[in-house]
Amino acid sequence: MTLRRVLVAAALVAFVVGIGTLGWFGYRWQTGPTCRVTASGTSFAFTPEQTRNAATITAIASKRGLPARAATIALATALQESNLRNLAHGDRDSLGLFQQRPSQGWGSAEQVQDPVYATNAFYDALVKIDGYADMEITLVAQEVQRSAYPSAYSDHEGQGRVLASTLYGHSPAGLGCRLPGPGEGAGAAALVAAMRTETGQAGSVDPDGRVTVHTAIQQAAWGVASWAVASADEYGVTDVAVADRAWRRERGRAALEWETTAAAANGTTVTITLG
Repeated sequence: MTLRRVLVAAALVAFVVGIGTLGWFGYRWQTGPTCRVTASGTSFAFTPEQTRNAATITAIASKRGLPARAATIALATALQESNLRNLAHGDRDSLGLFQQRPSQGWGSAEQVQDPVYATNAFYDALVKIDGYADMEITLVAQEVQRSAYPSAYSDHEGQGRVLASTLYGHSPAGLGCRLPGPGEGAGAAALVAAMRTETGQAGSVDPDGRVTVHTAIQQAAWGVASWAVASADEYGVTDVAVADRAWRRERGRAALEWETTAAAANGTTVTITLG
């Protein structure tokens, strides 16, 4: 076979494989467990695992009183370092969402694989950088992470901004998840404990196992509601209601959107139902 034919054949194989890969991913996002975030007309799709980790990162920023820009920086960093997955491996001794290295003083291996600890450690370093909120993301993320590929952080800034806007509560009804049946889940008590740890908001559990959260402002209510949807797979959440909108897990593909209800549009109470 001539060199020309070999090259043409190789290109054809690569094209077919590429089309097949795109088709597989398209099928997955159309049919499999998926979360979609939308803000200012821009949407991105993530796995439930990625979305749950993003919710932790954003909630802790809000709890600490940091601007949404801090969450954007942290989310873009985690997307670059781990693709928003809590990894048990990495380059040398790098571990967790931010690929923090125990040998570099980030904490023990167990600590940096705890998303709450790892996120707080990231923000502890971030807030020491004067003017971080106004800096380019490549500069500030590099200042925290000391990465070998600092320019790569900016590739994820758009995704980080949309996630932060939605999970902070600035983009109401911006997060929906299509999930399988609720199964067992960790339950209401575990959800309330995690919510307090990550968001700082207190919830009460009624005799039927429903969780109610009262917030001071509507943005905070939407932040809690988005956190609950992002956490639905872990805790067995089936329904989340806030103001005049409701997310219902049983709606399948339609669960990527929120229904409109007859409740008051300015409500600040979040109701979370578990299976």
